[in-house]
Amino acid sequence: MEAATVIVHHLEHARAALAAAAETDVPIVLRSAPGAAATVGAGFFAALVEAARAEFPDVPVKAVLDCGGDVGLALGALRVGIQAIRVETSGETRTRLADIADQCDAELDESSGPVLDLLDVADPAAACRAWLARDPDRPG
Repeated sequence: MEAATVIVHHLEHARAALAAAAETDVPIVLRSAPGAAATVGAGFFAALVEAARAEFPDVPVKAVLDCGGDVGLALGALRVGIQAIRVETSGETRTRLADIADQCDAELDESSGPVLDLLDVADPAAACRAWLARDPDRPG
């Protein structure tokens, strides 16, 4: 079963996503908001994910920090142990960044499937349960 991706903006969002993953036994990806590396920082995102993981230790989760187009922020994210980053770059820069990520046991996230963004969701827990319960063959 393919992992469900949820864009989280704070700890309550991450908790809701992991609780739903625990209930439904669906693999989960916690992705930051677009460009979050520049606004909240890699350290904050790493702490958010670790706090949520501590509450749901049996739920496997992949965490992805969006670095926008800033390669420096992407490198910083790798230094603090972020396991997957999104970065808008191409060509030789992308190739080099992918190599550095690999050396850090990390990866560049290039997924393009549907995501649930919890930004303006009134009930994140219900939204996550519905998102994870959806038919995996049905887009969005």
